[in-house]
Amino acid sequence: MTAAVLHILLVEDSALLAERLREALAQLPNVEVVGTAESESDAIQMVRTLNVDLMILDLQLKRGTGFGVLQALGKDRPMAIVLTNYALPAYQRRAKELGVEYFLDKSRDYEKLTSVIESMRPQIRH
Repeated sequence: MTAAVLHILLVEDSALLAERLREALAQLPNVEVVGTAESESDAIQMVRTLNVDLMILDLQLKRGTGFGVLQALGKDRPMAIVLTNYALPAYQRRAKELGVEYFLDKSRDYEKLTSVIESMRPQIRH
């Protein structure tokens, strides 16, 4: 039996980093990046219209924030990994309050991203 494909939405306003993330995720089996959103409103719309199992979410976007995305989607949202340059304790607490599964620092934890995704796979509802 083949493993289900994991559909990931990148919520990242840096085109360069989004491309790096796509390349890293392409190395994982049964993973499909279904889109990239650069703003809060685009991310919310994409989650509501596409089949998204997991969001990789930056906090500072071109318009809006990752926190705004999480608040707008509420409890009925895909699982989320925050990947940010702003790994401040207050942001980590807020992410935890909003139910974020993982909070990663772009500069310190980037290399952990693929192993975190693989560890989450069994809990992700398709």
